[in-house]
Amino acid sequence: MFQIIPAIDLIEGKCVRLTQGDYNQKTVYNENPLEVAKQFEDAGLSRLHLVDLDGAKAKKVVNWKVLETISTKTSLHIDFGGGVQSDDDLRVVFESGAKQVTGGSIAVKKPELFEGWLQKHGGDKMILGADARNEKVAVSGWEEGTAIWVYDFVQQWVEKGATYVISTDVAKDGLLQGPSFDLYKKLQQQSPSLNIIASGGVSNLADIEKLAEMNLFGVIIGKAIYEGRVSLSELSKWIA
Repeated sequence: MFQIIPAIDLIEGKCVRLTQGDYNQKTVYNENPLEVAKQFEDAGLSRLHLVDLDGAKAKKVVNWKVLETISTKTSLHIDFGGGVQSDDDLRVVFESGAKQVTGGSIAVKKPELFEGWLQKHGGDKMILGADARNEKVAVSGWEEGTAIWVYDFVQQWVEKGATYVISTDVAKDGLLQGPSFDLYKKLQQQSPSLNIIASGGVSNLADIEKLAEMNLFGVIIGKAIYEGRVSLSELSKWIA
């Protein structure tokens, strides 16, 4: 079943969205992320992508209390990302109720640490974050570019045991101009058994239908929901 995964991005404990990862292009949608998470749960959605943007900037987990609140007061399967840079961060996030943790910058900057986490916790618990700008890996909340070809990067981690990847085309994120279908197609051709989660650029129901037809694992949707481009009721066909 194609998974619809709504996103909550956190700054100062509030539900926000950035445009193209730019902290200066911020919209606050709700001061109470739990309220938003409950709306998703009430609509029948079972997963949540929770991103600690303060953590991504601080390079350590900041908003773990919000994670703890949502995980104890809803039944949502939460994957958490942003600022998980140490064993201590990872422990706090799992103890606070995350079912999966996404590591992007860490997989680039401290690959031996991320590899250790993959071996210890398994590919079902650790999600590889492979965000790309012009098909090159972008890290640290997209504030830094690299010269690493995203397809090589993902393949290298698949060989080390990664089974899930969230890939965002930074150039598309928050612009509501459609996802990067080519990026996902190429990743799929390269690693057919990988659970690929599309992220960024979803603007309408047709985008979601096209991604579902590609047999990806799922899609993360943020701004399209918050700005009313896609209603929660319209997503019901993908809710078991």
